[in-house]
Formats: sequence, C-alpha cells, structure tokens
Amino acid sequence: MLDSSSIKWVQPKTLVRFRGMIQDMLGNEFYAGAYKDGLTWSTNRYSDVSQFPDGSDMKVWERRLLYCVPVPGQNQWTECSSEELKSRFLDLTGQNRAKRARVDEEMSDSMEAGLNCSPFKKMKAGGATSSASESQQVPRTGCASQSSIIPPATSAASLPCLVKIYDSPESDLKLNDVAEFLGVLTFDQNADENSEALSEAESVQMPSENVPRLHCIIHRKLETQHFLNGSSLSTEASIPSVFKEIRESLMKYLTGLLGDDHIAAQFLLLHLLSKLSHVCLPLWVHERVDNVAVGKLSLNLIHLDKESMSIFGTQLRDALKSLLPFTQSIPLTIEYLNTASLGPKKDYGTNRLVPGVVQIADGTHLILDETELHPGTLNSVGVENAKLLKNLLECQKVEYDFQYYKMEVATDAQMLIFSEGKSNIMPADVVVPFQPSQVNPLQVISPETAEAWRQTGRSSGSQDLSSRLLTMARMMSVSYGETTLSLEHWQMVLELERLRKERLK
Repeated sequence: MLDSSSIKWVQPKTLVRFRGMIQDMLGNEFYAGAYKDGLTWSTNRYSDVSQFPDGSDMKVWERRLLYCVPVPGQNQWTECSSEELKSRFLDLTGQNRAKRARVDEEMSDSMEAGLNCSPFKKMKAGGATSSASESQQVPRTGCASQSSIIPPATSAASLPCLVKIYDSPESDLKLNDVAEFLGVLTFDQNADENSEALSEAESVQMPSENVPRLHCIIHRKLETQHFLNGSSLSTEASIPSVFKEIRESLMKYLTGLLGDDHIAAQFLLLHLLSKLSHVCLPLWVHERVDNVAVGKLSLNLIHLDKESMSIFGTQLRDALKSLLPFTQSIPLTIEYLNTASLGPKKDYGTNRLVPGVVQIADGTHLILDETELHPGTLNSVGVENAKLLKNLLECQKVEYDFQYYKMEVATDAQMLIFSEGKSNIMPADVVVPFQPSQVNPLQVISPETAEAWRQTGRSSGSQDLSSRLLTMARMMSVSYGETTLSLEHWQMVLELERLRKERLK
C-alpha cells in the first residue's frame, strides 16, 4: 500500500496499491507508445520516459493524468494494513484476477491494436512526451518554480500521487471521485529536477522528484462502505431486532454525549442516517429536483456557547470521528471567513486546480462551529465564502472559480452547525435547542456497536422525493431496520417534531 510511510522504502518499478481522491485532472498525455527496433515492435507502456532508436517507426498513444491526494478528512480507523487491503481487493475484484495474470498478453494485444489504428501519428525523434493540455489557449504568467506548482496536501504526512490511466473511458472517473489504483510505481527520489528527459509540459504538470507516479493497470471507484472493516453485513444484522439493538446502543451513547438530551440525540441520529443511507442507497439522498437537493437533513444545534462547546462539542467531534470515515471541522469566525480559501480555484500560471477547504469527497461530514463568531465586518472574500457555504448547505453544490467563469460542482456532504442562536449564515433544515441535564463522563463506544452502526443503512429503502418530515420518517424507519414507513414510526417523528417546536418557543 503506497502511503507517506511506505514511500520511504518502496522501490521504483514496484507493483503498488494507492487510494486517494482525484483532486485535479490534467488532461491526456501523448507518448511514444510503440516503436520498431529492427523487425521487432516494442512498447513504452507503463514507463515515464519514451525510449526509441532515432529514425525508427513509432506510434503515438495517449494516457490520462490524474492528480490524486489522500481523502480529505479521512479518519485513522479507516486505514488498514497492506495484508487486509490485499485480501479485500482480491475478493471484490475477482473478475480481474485472470486479467492480471494475462497482463503481458493484453499489453501485446493492445499494442497490436494500436499499430493498426489509423489516427496514430508519428512522433518526432527526441520529443519524449507532450500533453493535450498544452494545446489549451490559456494565459501564462511565466515559468513557475517546481515547488509552487504542487497544491498543498491535506496534511504534512499525506502523500499525493500522479496516476496515469490507460484504456479507460473518460466518464469512468471524474473530479473528486475516490478510487483505488493498482499499478507500477515510477517514483525516483534521486531524479535530477533539471533532467532534460522531461518536456516543459510534463514538468509543469508534475515533476517526478516531488510526486510519485503510478502507471495504473486496474482501478475501481470506492464508496464509503469500502472503508469499513467488514465488507458486508451478516445475515443476522439484517434482522429488524438486531437493528433495534444497534439503535438502542447508539442512542444510549449519543444521549450520554449530549448530557442526557434525548431529543437532540434523536435528531442527531436522523441527521447521521441521512448521510449514511447515501453510502449504500444513492437514490435515497441528495437527489436533485429543480436544482434543489432533496433528502438531505442538515442540523443546527443552538444554545451552545464557548463553555458548553469545550465539553459537549469536543466530545461530539471525537465521537463522529469514531463513527464516520470522513469528517472535517470549519470554524465560522469573521477572521476565518475573511482569509480562508474555501472553494477551489484555477491557476492558469501553472494550469493547475488549487484545492479549497470544501473540495471534499462524497460522504464527508462537516461540523461548522459558529459559537466563537463575534460582531465584525466581512470583506469581499468573507462574503464569497459565506455564500459558498450557504450554497453547499442548501443545494449540495460547491462553486469552482476558473477566473473567467465559475462552475458549480455537485457534492454530497452532511452539515452539522453549532451556534448560540439560530444561525443566519447557515440556515439548516432542522434547528434544535440543546438542553443538557448533566455532564456525563466521556464514554467509549464499543467497536462492535460502531462497526454495526456504520453498516446499518445497507439493506433499507427506496427513492422518495419528500419533504423534511418524510425524510425524517424515512431515516427513523432505517434506524429500526425497516424498509417501509409504518404508522408507529410516522407518529414518532411527529412527536419528535412537536417537542422540538416546543423548545423553540
């Protein structure tokens, strides 16, 4: 498994596995895929440098370049050993095992097919590679330094990777997708950064001495459930009585975290389920009707101040990290909004997409803390950031700034807001006054309960375009392992809503 630890000892030209989010798509790269040496045709496939004799016949092939980073906000419990990943990868991609055994044969077949394709062109001798993005007509600000073209990683210990994809349709992978790649590592830590083997376009996109390259043989898109410790629910876990037992354990845990506030714990459970159901049932959550995201359930817990946040807020953050694969926290203060780079921006000087805080993977849970927000003035950046967060909350879309135009990119994030009064910046779907009765000792949820909870949404539900109450009712049914909405669960939701409104009076 390629990560910031293993990169120190993994040798180049080794078969490795890498997991990450596609942070930028660098277009297609043309290279001398096949060349004739005497009477024999050879290939430069899975190699960074195209080597061929001067004056030899050659064929130009192309590959896609994807800049990938570790999933932003990925929690430590989702990481597992190389042996575990090997076993799970082989189990889930059994249909590809025979393909891997025939890699050499397929390479020969693809080369033969490439030689017979008429669109291929001859490449000039000495021109190792070129990029499709090089032909784009964009303004340039001169030659950037090697370090300045590399977007900031998610943390100091994270490892980005330039993945080169072969023979895969462009629709197969898109921006912000999380994927697992198996391929050949060509990272050379001792490479000369001024090496003439790299063309100008290549060095601008990603120099090998800074970022490892992986020539992908096979890949698969990952959903949130692929980060769980169990690949599937057991037969017993699909029984409603088992769901009820899991629900009771989790409710006891959440209620204790929230100072015995049972109503807040109920709404928090529904909020978390509205995100988890998307993991297994994409049609349930965040379907868009007339540009409105239906099925989301953002939650605003109010009556929280700085003191109570130091107790309950900290405990709740830690608890969500133990339950959810991807979590992030954003402080809603004047200073932060006025200075933060929340949305991704295109840098035409380097032809790269500079990441923002909210360039995240689907299934990410965001906590927004408004308890330290004091009176002040938002500058132009702060106003844009506030609009961006509001649009993310209401429409589940993030605005990407391409300098000459802006484009909205769909995402899937659940958002929990902490504030003293009802938030004006983040108008959540549900506002619940927080009323703890006591401060309980910090509890530790059992690994069995946590694992069962992460998978409870797998076997329930169907698409339903509904109002907020129906969304809550659906989530209530899911929490009990039911596939249909019963009168009992509907009445439970109505009673929960009545108690919430009483608190708001």
